[in-house]
Amino acid sequence: MVTIGDVAKAAGVSRSTVSYALSGKRSISPEVRERVETVIRSLNFTPNAGARALATSQTNVIALLAQFLTDEFAPAMLQYILGVTDRARELGYDTLMVTEEDGVKALKRISDSRMVDGFVLLNVAEHDERLNLLRTAVQPGALIGLPSDPHGLDVFDLDFAAAGRLMVDRLYGLGHREMVLVSQPQHVVERGGAYVWRLANAAHSRAEELGARLHTYFGASAQPEIGADLHRFLDAHPGATGLLLNNEAAAAALPSVLQTRHLRAPDDLSVIGRYSDDFARTFSLPYSAVDSAAAELGRRAVEQLVRHIENHTSDHVVELIPPVITERGSVGAPPPAHDLR
Repeated sequence: MVTIGDVAKAAGVSRSTVSYALSGKRSISPEVRERVETVIRSLNFTPNAGARALATSQTNVIALLAQFLTDEFAPAMLQYILGVTDRARELGYDTLMVTEEDGVKALKRISDSRMVDGFVLLNVAEHDERLNLLRTAVQPGALIGLPSDPHGLDVFDLDFAAAGRLMVDRLYGLGHREMVLVSQPQHVVERGGAYVWRLANAAHSRAEELGARLHTYFGASAQPEIGADLHRFLDAHPGATGLLLNNEAAAAALPSVLQTRHLRAPDDLSVIGRYSDDFARTFSLPYSAVDSAAAELGRRAVEQLVRHIENHTSDHVVELIPPVITERGSVGAPPPAHDLR
């Protein structure tokens, strides 16, 4: 294993000079710094994490607080996790994923231990109990998800209200006047998943403004329940010509449902979902969708967090990504006949 002594010997400098080059605690000439960094790369030297933390007061570790909840579709959550961990790795940070059910207890324990430089929070609830503690923590934090009170926090999320309006506008513009919206399970809303009602309320209001009918439902988060739900919703509204999905499990189940009903999109039913491009590729989904921007949200959250860590900044941002529909050919004019049974 390569040691700091090996680096010092190869660079022709003292061990302390190598340490200063790593920590930045003292000024050294650009020429010496470049020589040390060249040797570090050539020897593939990795500083001991404990020694680095003592020298720099940094661990180069980010804590990611996330949970795989039974009432949400786990593969969708994975897209956000990958967005965070990939960008953190690119910026030289490891990620400690924490899935403890008591998020407040976990955040306090990790913050007090100084084992990480900052936090990224997923599963952010409308009134999230972790946020007051995060505001007073020594380490900075960033949220993926918009709480009711974002003051003093960095927040990154999709603009779900704008997404709901965009989905309705897209179908209405093609002539659709009756649509069905399938959202996440009701338990998600009760737990504080405000993104569900933000999209649904905005979509419903927009449909009313346009004089269209929008039937809204909560759907299950897994098969076979969500498949049965989709059949039930379509049976209840045979005149509906558009289907909006704010439920990844519903999107994954829809191909088999349409096949069973001998329907095709968009010939018989136009479909717009809300999920990431990676999710669409994973499940080979042929439906147009508002990109949930999971990777982009993770990237922005990590970059802002690292900015705080390394530059000791205190400014905070709330960024809502404007929705964009990725067209995959599942949207068209309504069919002349409306019987979806």
